[in-house]
Amino acid sequence: MIGNVDDPTEIKRYRDVVRKAGIHGDYVIIGIEHQSTFDKNMIFRILNYDATTYINQVESKKEVHPVGSFVFYTGDKKWNTPLELNDYFDIPEELKAYINEWKFIFVDVKEIDTSKIKDEQTRYFIEAIQEMYKGNFEGLHRRIKMNRDNFIYAAIITGSLDLIRDLPEGDEIDMCEGMERMAEGFRNEGRKEGEKREKKTVLSLLKVKLGNVSNQLEQAIQNSSIEKLNTLTLSIFDITNEDDVLKIIN
Repeated sequence: MIGNVDDPTEIKRYRDVVRKAGIHGDYVIIGIEHQSTFDKNMIFRILNYDATTYINQVESKKEVHPVGSFVFYTGDKKWNTPLELNDYFDIPEELKAYINEWKFIFVDVKEIDTSKIKDEQTRYFIEAIQEMYKGNFEGLHRRIKMNRDNFIYAAIITGSLDLIRDLPEGDEIDMCEGMERMAEGFRNEGRKEGEKREKKTVLSLLKVKLGNVSNQLEQAIQNSSIEKLNTLTLSIFDITNEDDVLKIIN
């Protein structure tokens, strides 16, 4: 909500993640958005989020902390929309000094230098996404113990549902053994059976995301092509309701 608490204006979109971080007693509010697709109006969303956060802090009559906004992009194509407000407009040079600037910090997961990531599982997660986008089987075929859920999330983000059909059970998977088992599963599985399992996987993901799936949506998933389902998985983190899903697969 934004504005006077007695007469608020409703905002329909909310940040994906908000955290308060501190260094040496100084605090900053960090807002994070996850994007798997382009949004040419991203800079306006960030401006809205940041301004709302400042206004709510002021109206709470508590200390006001600076706000930083990050956009983590996991799409397969290169981001091509403005990262700064002034880049959105064709502003004459003489007027730029009179226009307030607004920007966000952009992180393309495909280009992250993983050698700087200290947490082992986070590093494996980012590397898995990068290798999946490259289609690099050998890059995933390493003797490491990876968190099973992290591997599934990486497969969802990159639309690589084939990689999670025959995952070993357990909280962690041995990537060498896991990739061998998955490869063997692909060799032994017929196309029709593979499509059935992929649709089942998509439905499971939607139930986690939406909490429930109507019979109408379930039928629509069953009637969808694999190509449409792959498109859906690329946008899985952006959907908020069943209408969003139907727009993608219809």
